[in-house]
Amino acid sequence: MSEPPLLATPAGRRALRTAYRDGLLADTVPFWFPRSVDREHGGFLHCLDRDGSVVDTDKGVWIQGRMSWILLTLYRTVERRPEWLEWARRGLEFLDRHCFDPGGRMFFHVTREGRPIRQRRYAYSESFAAIAHAAHAAATGDARSAERARELFEAFARWNFTPGLMPPKFTGERPMTGMGPRMIALVTAQELRAALGGDEHLRGWIDRCIDEIQRLFVKPDLQAVMETVGPQGEILDHFDGRLLNPGHAIEGAWFILHEARLRGDSALARLGCDMLDWMWARGWDSEFGGLFYFRDVLGKPVQEYWHDMKFWWPHDEAIIATLLAYELTRDVKYARWHQQVHDWAHRHFGDPEHGEWFGYLHRDGRISIPLKGNLWKGAFHHPRMQWYCWQALEQAEGDRARP
Repeated sequence: MSEPPLLATPAGRRALRTAYRDGLLADTVPFWFPRSVDREHGGFLHCLDRDGSVVDTDKGVWIQGRMSWILLTLYRTVERRPEWLEWARRGLEFLDRHCFDPGGRMFFHVTREGRPIRQRRYAYSESFAAIAHAAHAAATGDARSAERARELFEAFARWNFTPGLMPPKFTGERPMTGMGPRMIALVTAQELRAALGGDEHLRGWIDRCIDEIQRLFVKPDLQAVMETVGPQGEILDHFDGRLLNPGHAIEGAWFILHEARLRGDSALARLGCDMLDWMWARGWDSEFGGLFYFRDVLGKPVQEYWHDMKFWWPHDEAIIATLLAYELTRDVKYARWHQQVHDWAHRHFGDPEHGEWFGYLHRDGRISIPLKGNLWKGAFHHPRMQWYCWQALEQAEGDRARP
């Protein structure tokens, strides 16, 4: 008889909790900090090679907000280390000083000194700056940061959800809408609520986003979660319209499972588990292991040439999603999946020599490039996974210990 998965036993859960805690504090955080802190110009240098050496001094605006958030979250929930607060403050100052255009929109990519290089149509930079300011307000009581967090969330929501405000990417011949803005609005509202306190306005956004994800993108008849659909949720039989991103959908699933856990809502738990079940079946590579990056909902070829690569972040999200699904259902299937993705990811992405995770693997698990950071990868998905799983397991143990 095979051994039970770690999540399903008290000793295994303690071992996982320790692994996530130690992986975060003794491996991931020391890889990024303090080496990434730009003491000359502010913010973070995050385009790093395998050993942590800088390969490009340009700065991603997403990453400045995300890395400030992780430092402030550690400061709030783990230990009030002055350096964590100071480094995060430098990140927020860099954002506020350099990363906004005269109209209040944020950039996506700037030079080391903060001169703008690129601005994207989507307002995701605003969402990551919002959660960083909210975490700063929670850590310090700074009323201006709390106000700034709400302002940035409203700017993000206005830009992404006001019809006609965002410049179109394509002609109007084939209108489409994406799950991404709903997912990010959902998790940003959750973060602001956690940091700033209960708020009916934020609850309204959470409810709206979950409803739209379920109505437009979740397809029970196909057992799939679409990445983009027509305006009424219709599937468009073209490359972009058939595209599935299993990791993205699984990330959305855990946002919904997190909400189900907070509310004790069985219907939300079922929705999140369905999303996880279907996209695990679509995304897990039964030959080599790991999650494919893209799939086609009808099983047709995908046009993106990196479709079968294994990226780091979907595996981080799947580790969280499977843990939450097990916590909510006690279905041992999810404990097995958790161990499966945990073991595969740590074995293939982990770097025992220099720490942290590689970002990009070939389908068979071989390293594609040794980069640890670029304009998309910084100290966010991986440390968030480690922190969240550690905290969730610790909370669950505390809950069980209470009479």
